[in-house]
Amino acid sequence: MANTLVAYFSLTGHTRRVAEKLARITGADLVEIKPAVPYTKEDLDWTNPESRSSIEKTNEATRPAMAQPIDTTGYSTVFIGYPLWWETAPRIIRTFLESQDFEGVHVANFVTSSSSTRGSDGHRLHRSAPNALWHKGRRFTETNTEEDLRDWLDEMTPELPLD
Repeated sequence: MANTLVAYFSLTGHTRRVAEKLARITGADLVEIKPAVPYTKEDLDWTNPESRSSIEKTNEATRPAMAQPIDTTGYSTVFIGYPLWWETAPRIIRTFLESQDFEGVHVANFVTSSSSTRGSDGHRLHRSAPNALWHKGRRFTETNTEEDLRDWLDEMTPELPLD
């Protein structure tokens, strides 16, 4: 699929595996969204209100720096994948979205979680890329198959330019 990118943020590998399947199915380019300062196990301790992830979740203005810029120029479709943290996107996803010009670009997010629901997460991201042509996202678990990904893609066709 020419002109398609799958960009993902993953710490445990679950989102990465879904992103790899999606890129394989669509023939898209694949790129990882990496934080400038890697997360530690302590950073991800959601039971500690002083952990990095807890602080980022509480402060909506937080925008963790990315390790390197990602150029989305020339892509007509961008899939963005990430794990759900408290039913929301990690703040680095907003950093990524706000660093791009998505005007006229088809964007769909896919999230991973074994327990969290999507809530209104996808709609809240629209504020970070208001000129994107947003499509309905989907939540995936460890047990989802390539067929589940294909079903999601079929739901978005013909609106999504996948050829």
